[in-house]
Amino acid sequence: RHGAVKNEDTFKTSPFHFDLWFYFTLQNWVLDFGRPIAMIILPLEWFPLNKPSAGDYFHMAYNVITPFLLLKLIERSPKTLPRSMIYVSIIMFVMGASIHLVGDSVNHRLIFSGYQHHLSVRENPIIKNLKPETLIDSFELLYYYDEYLGHSMWYIPFFLILFIYFTGCFTPVEEESRMPVPALLLMGPSSLYYWYLVTEGQIFILYIFTFFAMMALVMHQKRKGLVLDSNGLFLFYSFIITLVLIALWVVWLWNDKILRKKYPGVIYIPEPWAFYTLHMSNLHPAK
Repeated sequence: RHGAVKNEDTFKTSPFHFDLWFYFTLQNWVLDFGRPIAMIILPLEWFPLNKPSAGDYFHMAYNVITPFLLLKLIERSPKTLPRSMIYVSIIMFVMGASIHLVGDSVNHRLIFSGYQHHLSVRENPIIKNLKPETLIDSFELLYYYDEYLGHSMWYIPFFLILFIYFTGCFTPVEEESRMPVPALLLMGPSSLYYWYLVTEGQIFILYIFTFFAMMALVMHQKRKGLVLDSNGLFLFYSFIITLVLIALWVVWLWNDKILRKKYPGVIYIPEPWAFYTLHMSNLHPAK
């Protein structure tokens, strides 16, 4: 049961997993999107700068709950999926999310000292005057662990698991290729979270390749007379709406010269936190 899909699994169907998708959406919004917000709005006296913030505890909970939900989602697949790849992906996910926890904790706490996310590490006023200058290298190493290594080890396994699950979301029954009302209600919040994940995580390439792989699989299975079930449709349409939201975000900030400098190159997708520190940081002055 660790290898290829068994023939008898091919025509099994699965109802819409409202409970799992709801828990996914809720914990993503509260524990991931909500963690930096909790760090900012809660009194600094409760969580001193040399101690973990409320957002850090949110992140710890996310690192435990999300792998559990991913495993439960795989268990409900109507097909037998490659378990070994799933387990390795879960391990990498936890490692990457934990690395990110440390780097993100320090980077977000620096906001209270005047750190500006729309600037590079060396361009930040509180960083560029550090002595000795080798300390700047240490902060750049922290940024690398947070934004590059941590994100890669976190998001690549996450999207891989979603895609592996997606491969089992096909059915020969046309009547099962429709989404119930609860799925339609969850689609908006789910898509908006994926927009945040892609833009803040700077993982557009990973996201778009996953989306293209989904499209290719849908067209391939259609030639075999198979269509997406309700869970597959929910995931596929959420990715489509996410792409539309990303496009609107880019168009809105297309002429922002400061963000253009922070995000040079062909793919220009600013981070929401960079937008926050550039245009909204006056709402929370540095302490």
